[in-house]
Amino acid sequence: MYTIGQVAKLTGFSPDTLRYYEKIRLLPAADRKPNGLRSYNDNDVELLKFLYCLKQTGLSLDDMGDFIQAGHVFEKEFSKTEENYVSIHKRIDILSKHLEHMEEKRKDIEEVICQTTKKLELYKKLLESKE
Repeated sequence: MYTIGQVAKLTGFSPDTLRYYEKIRLLPAADRKPNGLRSYNDNDVELLKFLYCLKQTGLSLDDMGDFIQAGHVFEKEFSKTEENYVSIHKRIDILSKHLEHMEEKRKDIEEVICQTTKKLELYKKLLESKE
């Protein structure tokens, strides 16, 4: 079991963000110790690490919420029910759209890198010609 401070260090989220995610139901309510302090388990940490990756790539909180609401995120095996298939299709849709968005961003970044590299080469040539 982990404290909120330990989970913050492990996941990259601040304790305030963890409390907020719980408040908006992005995270299930944390277990509480007898003294009232939050207590997290390994599954909570894994979920938060995954959410951190999604957040870092720009997925909105609403989309993260939809993803979480679609069902069990880390279930390696599942019962073959219609509900589970719908859940998986919804998560695939969310992640596919997000991947398309990230690919577009990557293309934009590659263009900026190319333009920046050309400018640097130009400036270096200008300096060389003055020496």
